[in-house]
Amino acid sequence: MAKDLHQGLRVSQEILRPGCAEPQDDMLAVLRPSVLRISDVLLRVAKTLADGQECAAMKFTLFGLPKTGKTTLFNLLTGSQLETSKFAATEKSVHIGRCLVQDPRVRTLSEIFKPRKTIFAQIDYVDLGGLAFGDVKETELLPHLRNSDGLAHVVRAFEDDEMPVDVGLDPIRDLRRMDDELILADMVVVENRLDRLAKDLKKGKRPELVKEEEVVTRCRDVLSGGTPLRDVAFAEEEMRLIRGFMFLSQKPLLGIVNLGEKDTSRLGDHTGLFPPQWKDSTNVVICPVSAVIEEAISKLSEADAAEYIAAYGLTETALARLIRNSYSLLGLVSFFTVGEDEVRAWTVRKGINARGAAGAIHSDLERGFIRAEVVTYDDFMAAGSLSACRQNGTLRLEGKDYPVSDGEIIHFRSGV
Repeated sequence: MAKDLHQGLRVSQEILRPGCAEPQDDMLAVLRPSVLRISDVLLRVAKTLADGQECAAMKFTLFGLPKTGKTTLFNLLTGSQLETSKFAATEKSVHIGRCLVQDPRVRTLSEIFKPRKTIFAQIDYVDLGGLAFGDVKETELLPHLRNSDGLAHVVRAFEDDEMPVDVGLDPIRDLRRMDDELILADMVVVENRLDRLAKDLKKGKRPELVKEEEVVTRCRDVLSGGTPLRDVAFAEEEMRLIRGFMFLSQKPLLGIVNLGEKDTSRLGDHTGLFPPQWKDSTNVVICPVSAVIEEAISKLSEADAAEYIAAYGLTETALARLIRNSYSLLGLVSFFTVGEDEVRAWTVRKGINARGAAGAIHSDLERGFIRAEVVTYDDFMAAGSLSACRQNGTLRLEGKDYPVSDGEIIHFRSGV
């Protein structure tokens, strides 16, 4: 049954993708983004049922111009071995891979409890074929951008003799221009929706449509001024009305600046890499990396890699920082469950209450929630054991409304 569901959803997505015959009904055209989003979520659930794996907590899409090192980073993040040749850089292909978040706290807890299973948090990364300026609003790859929780724009900041001289090397320019592309793609959606709303409102001014027109018009005015929607604060009711459009410029943006081996001094400092208009944005993070150096580190032993990283004055790899920034942008935190059977990291939204966090494990735990036993990772490490934490009072009993914080070790008590 699960495999049939998975296959059916895949077929339905292909029918709705741009490039297929356009739907005859205007309403279907308007609903297409929402249908794709729903089917994408169901597809991931169906795949989980079909192959017995966990659904990923989030998905980031890597995109950018050809030959920026995007696929090399994708390979490093996911352990894939995709072709990164000059020819491959021109292909309009899509690849999906899974990255285990190698949280050192999980490794340490696993060494202490020696469980039968150790499960790290996961991120899905999507690698899109190289885009050209002007392609975003028309490309067949557009649904993959819309169906992501966050976007990761990779730009080149290293010299490449194979690139035309007139292209030049200007990562700030490339970041800004591609952001303009996202804005233009959203403008197409907004204008189409406003046209449809105008026709529907002539038939009758339903309050829901009137409110939607107000919000979508506000979006148009913001986009017309060259401002991405991620910089606009929307009320929850407004978000409910526009969430189905999956606006690209509203998604959290990770700007990955791929540096050359000669620019390693800039790996720990993004000063000078931030487009001026982004400096006050809380939904954009600039992350300098060097795919060449990361590739070299990936081939070293753990001890040699630590020494290599320290030689550049850093405390972690750029990939580790990239993953951490992905979490931060989406407002995610991890809590841990521990025991002889399993040590596991669970990914939840920052600020979620204890009852909601219990539901991330199983709906029965949420439904029958009684209380949560909570201790911070640092307090646990200082005490050395859970029993010691109980004795010194650092292990606390919390109720259903307790806001879960990153790095807490939690045991849920449930009456179901």
